[in-house]
Amino acid sequence: MTVPIWILFLLFIGGMVALDLGVFHRKDRVVTLRSALGWSSLWISMAMVFLVFVYFLYENNYAWASMPTEHMDGRAASMQFLMGYLLEYSLSLDNVFVIAMILSYFRVPLAMQHRVLFWGILGAVVLRGIMIALGIALISRFEWITYVFGAFLLYSAARMLMIRHETVEPGENPLVKLAQRLIPVADRFHDHHFLVRVDGKLMATPLLLALLLVESSDVMFAVDSIPAIFAVTRDPFIIFTSNIFAILGLRSLYFILAAYMVKFRYLTHSLVFVLAYVGVKMIISNHFDIPDLASLSIIFGILLVGVLASVWGAAKDPVPLRSPFD
Repeated sequence: MTVPIWILFLLFIGGMVALDLGVFHRKDRVVTLRSALGWSSLWISMAMVFLVFVYFLYENNYAWASMPTEHMDGRAASMQFLMGYLLEYSLSLDNVFVIAMILSYFRVPLAMQHRVLFWGILGAVVLRGIMIALGIALISRFEWITYVFGAFLLYSAARMLMIRHETVEPGENPLVKLAQRLIPVADRFHDHHFLVRVDGKLMATPLLLALLLVESSDVMFAVDSIPAIFAVTRDPFIIFTSNIFAILGLRSLYFILAAYMVKFRYLTHSLVFVLAYVGVKMIISNHFDIPDLASLSIIFGILLVGVLASVWGAAKDPVPLRSPFD
């Protein structure tokens, strides 16, 4: 990928992020369902427009990167972008539960939650870039690392199947304990500030602790999702852009799903099978190549089964909607 394309993409994302916080969410206010749906639609639409952009870049041989893979045409590149986007977006659904628990534990007011998620996801963009670069370097240097990644994804799928989110205790998080040792923590929120001075002493607010936990939760989920996307593509530009579009849409997705995920009780179970599939795909990738269209169909089919099973389960055993912040 040529440098100007990378620069243009980063400038575009930076501009959208600045517009989001600096203009549309300059003041703290509760994010309504209508607003969240609008922003989710906007991010998804931009991702689909970018998919077309990816097609023409690669079709015209302008976006080829010096990777140990054959040059892709526009169809293959756009297919891999769509798979990477769908994979990252679906795996992010599980993160919604953890984020809801964090914000509920610290009793973050609804009007301040957008700011926590904004800075948390902005940090995730930087983190993903570092992890993707490291993963590409490892795979380029050690081809056998794909077996390690594949085995780890299978382990993650088994762990996700056995461990319930209710066992997570934000107050016992090592990062929170470290922050509390390094700096005093105020006993209340001070508007949307992460750090304040009280009687001349610099103190952290509960909002900063919530932010640290949101960041640490992204580290946990990135350890799963980054290896997973290497089963889909090895192209750095496609990996990075599909990841960034997905996680930037996670903020608005959170406000839609946080109160409604109880209705989709089996959707997160389907993520176990998604991880298991991409783990197997990565392990056998050096010996057997699964076509992109087949992989996309399998991933979409697994998620669809989870949605349909949830709808069927909800019809048989209705569960009342509740806010995760109650």
